[in-house]
Amino acid sequence: MNTLALEAAAAKVSFDSDHMWLDLLDGRRLAVPLAFFPRLLKATPRQRQRVQMSGGGTGLHWEEIDEDISVPALLMGVKDRTRHHED
Repeated sequence: MNTLALEAAAAKVSFDSDHMWLDLLDGRRLAVPLAFFPRLLKATPRQRQRVQMSGGGTGLHWEEIDEDISVPALLMGVKDRTRHHED
């Protein structure tokens, strides 16, 4: 495994209309398409801003939309793994 990915931690999370932007503690900046995470894509801008960081920035959690994302996994190219069914 890539050590740079395993040690990745977010310092800041922000959004534009198409991407989640992560400013990492080591100075890197990562853009993640919202389409990779359907819950974030469907969330309102206000819901997206309510992110909670855990593990020193290695985990991202949105209580209201029930989304959890691992920052190291993002750097390894992992997208949403849940199955989404429309009701």
